[in-house]
Amino acid sequence: MRTLLTAIMMLTMSVIPFGCGPDAKEKQKEKQLQKFVTAHVEKIKPMEKETNLASWDAAVTGKSEDYDKLGKLTLKLRQVYTNPQEFVFLKDMKESGQVKDAKLARQLDVLYNAYLKNQIEAELLKKIVDLGTEIEKNFSTFRGTIEGKKVTSNEIKEILKTETDSRKREQTWLASKQVGAVVADDIIRLVKLRNQAARKLGFDNYHTLSLTTREQDVEELDRIFNELYELTNGPFAKLKADLDRILAARCGIAVAELMPWHYHDPFFQETPMVYELDLDTYYEDKDVKELGARFYAGIGLPVESILDSSDLYEREDKNPHAFCTDIDREGDVRILCNLKNNEGWMETLLHELGHAVYDKYQDPKVPYVLRRPAHIFTTEAIAMFFGRLSRNPAWMQQILELSDEQRMEIEKVSGKYAQLKQIIFARWDMVMYDFEKQLYANPDQDLNRLWWDTVEKYQFVKRPPNRDEPDWAAKIHFTIAPCYYHNYMLGELLASQLHYHIVHNILKLESDKNVSYVGQRKAGDFLAEKVFQAGALYHWNEMIERATGQPLTPRYFVTQFVKGG
Repeated sequence: MRTLLTAIMMLTMSVIPFGCGPDAKEKQKEKQLQKFVTAHVEKIKPMEKETNLASWDAAVTGKSEDYDKLGKLTLKLRQVYTNPQEFVFLKDMKESGQVKDAKLARQLDVLYNAYLKNQIEAELLKKIVDLGTEIEKNFSTFRGTIEGKKVTSNEIKEILKTETDSRKREQTWLASKQVGAVVADDIIRLVKLRNQAARKLGFDNYHTLSLTTREQDVEELDRIFNELYELTNGPFAKLKADLDRILAARCGIAVAELMPWHYHDPFFQETPMVYELDLDTYYEDKDVKELGARFYAGIGLPVESILDSSDLYEREDKNPHAFCTDIDREGDVRILCNLKNNEGWMETLLHELGHAVYDKYQDPKVPYVLRRPAHIFTTEAIAMFFGRLSRNPAWMQQILELSDEQRMEIEKVSGKYAQLKQIIFARWDMVMYDFEKQLYANPDQDLNRLWWDTVEKYQFVKRPPNRDEPDWAAKIHFTIAPCYYHNYMLGELLASQLHYHIVHNILKLESDKNVSYVGQRKAGDFLAEKVFQAGALYHWNEMIERATGQPLTPRYFVTQFVKGG
């Protein structure tokens, strides 16, 4: 690529007349940059597609050879961004201040950040990619065991939802943590390799590098999370005390005896279905795939082509989680799920399809480099915006064709569930953000102890007696999505902000009472026009302000779920 870059620079520099004015120099700089961008896209576009397809194949098959192929392609793609001459070219372009065209300047920002985080020597980069791929493979193919029998993630979640025998619950919870011992040492090695790369680029650690190159600021995130911590402390303590009383009674134990396995998922990040009504019963005889397709079609964002390309049901060796992938930025968008007909998977399907419509309905006229979400957390916001509907009484009534009486029954608990879900998740997200920041600050500390210190601080969940195992390492995000988890919380904040704006300014309603979005094409049109089609043309906060009239703020989330709950 150096030869091509040199040719571009020589060609453009040769036509700059001696003594030309500032405007002419700017035009030449922009022409030079545009040639670079065009050549860059021609190179990486087919590489990204091939890598995304390989990632998809590895996730759906679990085959070692597919993961090996993925690792090689990922390394090859990342090596494009390690080119030091190209990085210097982009750096000089930024520092010159002569790229005035807004769209071109935005592409420069995106490419500069992509190159900055990959200015890693070849041998170190290969170690990082190879180790990350190996850990991901081990995660995807590992199955915990209970008394020698393998169990899937779905089976673990089902047992934790329904079992009342504390001993069986403990065995199940322990099975969910077994993968941690398998991958923990490798994750620590990976963290150290990432830190090594970040320090060579002048950053204190990889966490800081990652946030900076994603146009985020550590101090600003700390401020947001500290504010949420203070605002949710009281409401969370009250809600959890009520929840603990119910969970203890179901298992026939005292509240003081509650342990991590008495909650309904391995990390206490989801809402236990404990109140008078179990929402799963409304979905068990339905096809959640069909429900999701019908809803999205009704708001003018059809997803049939997405579902046709997707892999939706559980299989041996298949990745047990859920995700969305945009294969080519030209419409090949897919989701991976392990669907069951229950409320949890209804939410997950709506969530993943939210990611998918963001990708699917991008504006094809937006330059390739910018034809993607404004930020990773803005696509999370859309996913969460839609995922929330699975517990919305009005949505459930219309989509599931329930009676008024059934809707009224759901309303008795839906408010509690909505508030509990959001506050539980906020507290869990605080665990992930705080722990991961400290993990990268010092990976040699006692991480097992740090994990439970952090869990006790934010989630009010007691550590098991004498437990010294890498339970933290059972969370796949530390490997496949490093320094990412805080974006889920930012997504929740934006989801509430979008909800408020659509209700009051698009649908012109005075309140969100009985708002389901079913059949509301205005809502779908707004999101497509103001969020999806904008791509990454603007910095994420400028996009939010253009769409909602103000930058990102936690006020709507707090009003909706904390103070208003």
